Amino acid sequence: MAVESDERQPEIRPGTEAPRAFRPLRRRGVQRLARERWGEGRSVWSADAEGRELVVDQVVVGEERAPAAVADVLGIESHEAVCVRRRRFVLDGKPVLLATSYLPAALVAGSAIVQEDTGPGGVYARLAELGSEPVRFREEIRSRMPSRDEADRLSLGAGTPVMIIARTAFAAGGRPVEVNEMTLDSSAYVLEYDIEA
Repeated sequence: MAVESDERQPEIRPGTEAPRAFRPLRRRGVQRLARERWGEGRSVWSADAEGRELVVDQVVVGEERAPAAVADVLGIESHEAVCVRRRRFVLDGKPVLLATSYLPAALVAGSAIVQEDTGPGGVYARLAELGSEPVRFREEIRSRMPSRDEADRLSLGAGTPVMIIARTAFAAGGRPVEVNEMTLDSSAYVLEYDIEA
């Protein structure tokens, strides 16, 4: 038997929930990849972070055999080596993104790309120094529930989906030079695309 209370509970309508303490990160999809940003030595993250504390607290760089799907996108054989850069990004103390970049090992051998710290402007500035400057990007976005490892590494609450962004960077002539697979905490992001008509 339900007991009625004299206290009225506030009505919560969809979309009007109380704000969370963490302010979502606004990912500016077009501005962040503009050449003038990384070409001037700024991080692509500087378009998004708005002065907030951003830390890459896990960086693992190595060489591996290219996964079949990555080899297909990069136009290399699946037995060929790729430089793999795995990172975890933490904003205001909250893990928000896992990123894994794949670049042809033959292209980036001996460059700062194979180091943990790639220097000002990051991977794209280093690719430009190697004569493989990205001139175009393609991103594909989907969502799904996280794996147990992803949920642990992103400190996700139960039932929180992730967004997956697969970005390919192309040099002149349409040659793919990087595949970046990003796993985002969907509760931590707003994806913004400012497109000229």
